[in-house]
Order: sequence, then structure tokens, then C-alpha cells
Amino acid sequence: MLLLLSLVASCATLSAATSDFDTRFTGRTLRFDYHHSGNADEEHIAPDRFRLEGAWAGSRTQLVDETNLGKYLFLVIDPETNRTIYSRGFASIYGEWETTREARSTWRVFHESQRFPEPRKPVQVVLKKRALDGTFHEIHSSRVDPNSRFVDRSKITPAGEVMTILEGGSPQTSVDLLLVGDGYTAEQRGKFAADVQRLVDSFFDWEPYRSRKSDFNVRALHVPSAESGISNPRQGVWRDNPLGLSFNAFDSDRYVLTYANRALREAAASAPYDAVVFVFNDRKYGGGGIFNLWCTTAADSSQAAYLFVHEFGHSFAGLADEYYTSQVSYEEFNPPGYEPWEPNVTALLDPLNVKWKDLVEGSMPLPTPWGQAAYDKASYDYQARRQELRSQGAGEETMEALFNEVKSITKPMLEGEEHYGHTGAFEGAAYEAKGLYRSEVDCIMFTRNPTKYCNVCTRAIERIIDLYSK
Repeated sequence: MLLLLSLVASCATLSAATSDFDTRFTGRTLRFDYHHSGNADEEHIAPDRFRLEGAWAGSRTQLVDETNLGKYLFLVIDPETNRTIYSRGFASIYGEWETTREARSTWRVFHESQRFPEPRKPVQVVLKKRALDGTFHEIHSSRVDPNSRFVDRSKITPAGEVMTILEGGSPQTSVDLLLVGDGYTAEQRGKFAADVQRLVDSFFDWEPYRSRKSDFNVRALHVPSAESGISNPRQGVWRDNPLGLSFNAFDSDRYVLTYANRALREAAASAPYDAVVFVFNDRKYGGGGIFNLWCTTAADSSQAAYLFVHEFGHSFAGLADEYYTSQVSYEEFNPPGYEPWEPNVTALLDPLNVKWKDLVEGSMPLPTPWGQAAYDKASYDYQARRQELRSQGAGEETMEALFNEVKSITKPMLEGEEHYGHTGAFEGAAYEAKGLYRSEVDCIMFTRNPTKYCNVCTRAIERIIDLYSK
């Protein structure tokens, strides 16, 4: 009887939330395109346009984001009540770029977009940025009348073929995952389909995706490229592809991004999506992932399955990189003395109240001791060998052999740790050897070892799955 009453109450709540959605929104998607510009000292937002897309694929009940994730926060506010009717935290290419050396002396402009349910009445759209103390401060606010002639209502022209890979439920109650190809010619449509199927199959081999598979819809979008592969500036390789993916973002050899946001959004609008994954046609190890933006992965790398789940952890759940021995272009990505917003790393400013304290066993020391010196020696030796091989023009086969050699050393080293598999606070995380801590000694976000997401990362991912599927 109690279970029945609980189900009835749950259904009533869901019905009320859905009714509220129908009252406020039309059921279509409105996109806010804008330019994000500045340097290390200042930033500006300049609106580009509002663009009407297809049916809203997101949740109709989980409209206000309470995860407190992201460097930025996007809000849609009802001006009559001053009530937030939609919000999402996010990170951005600009937000990363402003921490690089280039931003000290150069201004740059990046095109960005925010998508939200089309409102029936005029609303205020607001962008906020997180300060070091974790609070958000407004950086832009503008009014939009959805019925205005200035909203672009032109037909979305399909950019390519949309393939259905997995249908778990309706878009409104599922995580809608869209895999978009770049560097695949029209003749390579079959290769793209096979690459997608292989990557999706491997994706659902990992927890928590395997247990939550029924909460996902997966589609793929083949956007034919004029040439095979993507640009690789360090090797003098340039490709004029529709979506513009390229190695060497921020002058980091393996970091793969695109700055062609408008082209991407127009192409992706052909299908319902909550999360985008770029699958690019290349063997060279590389990828990238930015929270609530998208991630990229090299289809033909021997590490493709790992790259997919690692980079997706960034873009989907806001997970931080936990490694710290690789060279990156960022300078003070996480300033000392402040708590990072990412759910899987901490500055441990208050050990008794670490953000994942409910997962820590009572007897676990914080910080948690581990053999960092031995691990660091092995890892830095590898980095030196990798750089030497790259400078000699070594091919991917040689680099892949080195990856496997390193895994054969670090995997047993970490598995032999006293606190392996337990949640604590292990120093070394988020590009910093000291002062930042991860929750477990090994994790998909730390090494390429055949391991798993740690308990903290798993919980963070499930929370976002719930955000889109309930």
C-alpha cells in the first residue's frame, strides 16, 4: 500500500512538472549564439543571434540545474516573477584559453551557444562566471522575445545522414548522445558507421553506462568531408573539413578541438541531442572534452575505447583530469588555496569535510599516503621518452607500444598500493603534483590503465544521467 501511494505521488509530481513545462515552453529548442572575447584580465559577451531548432530533447522536469558544476552558469529568467525557469552549468573553450600564456598578451574571440526550451513569453537570458570562492557573478544579460522577427526561424538544412544506433526511450526521458563524424569522406560512410558501433559497444562495457544503458539513446551523424582525416599543424597536415577539428589546440600536440561552433550547431540540429561526441578519422592519439560542450576522440587509435570514456567524463559530468605529469598549456588552472568546482578533485582545505566524505571509511587517513615518488619517477621517465620519440618523428605504432609498456609498469604499481580501491584523498591531481587531491589511487581520469571510474566519478556521472533521464 505504501509503495502504491509512493508511486501515485511520484506520478502526480511528474505530471505537475510536465504541465508547468507546457505552460511556459512551446516544446521546441531555442539557441542563443554569442561571441565570447577577451584576454587574461577581462572578458566580454556579444550576442550573435537566436536560432530556432527542432523539438526539445532535454528533460521536461529537470529544468533547473542544482549540480553546482561548471566555470559558467546559463540561466533563463521569467522577468515577471524573477524566477529561474531553466539553467545549466557549463565550461567553455574560452574559459580554458584564458588560463594560457597566450591570453596574457592577446585578445581572442570564440563563438559559443546555449540551448534551452523555447519560451512562450519574453525572457531574460543571463550568463554568470564562477569566482575563485565558488560564487557566480553576472557577465551578461539580455532580453529575448521568442516571437520577435529577429529570431531566425529558417529551416534546418540536414548536414548529413543521421543513423540510429540505440533507442532506449523518448528523448525527453533519456540521455540523447550524438556521435558526429569529422574527417570521413562520403565514400567512408561505412567506416564511420563501423567506428561508431565499435566505440558505442565499448562505451557500454564500462560502468555506470552498462547499468544505465536503457537510459540512453544513441545516434550518429555522418557529415561528409572533402578529405580524409583532420588537420595536424605540427606535421604540416591541413584539412578543409566542415567541422574543423584539429590537433594542437592551445599548441598542445594531442589536444583536439574545433572553433567552428556555428557550423557544428547547425549540423547537430539535425538530430535530438543532450551530449555531443566528435569521432574523428585519425589514428594519432588525441582528444579533448569540455563540460557541457562536447568531447573528441580519435577513432583509429589503439586507445580509442579509453579516450572515449575519459573525454566523455569531462564533457558529460564535469570530471577533472586527475593526472599531473603530462605537459599542458594552462597556467594556474586551479589557483592554490581555492576549492575546484570539479566533483573528483579537491584542495583538501577542510579534510573533515572533504566533498566526498560520505564515501570515506572512518579509519582512512586524509591525506591518504601512497607511493607517489616511485610513480612520479616512472611517469616522468615516460614523458621524457615520449617527447624524444615525437621529436624523432616516431609513428603511432611506436607510440602505442610505449603506451602499453607504461601501463605494464604503472598498473601493478598502483594495484599494489595499500589503499587501492578505497576512497581517500591522494595527492596529485588536475595538473598539480602538490596541493590537489584525487579520491582514489587510480581511475580512468588518472591513467590509461585498464581500470574503472572511481566511486566519486561514478556517482558524478550517474547524477548527470538522472538530470537528463528523469
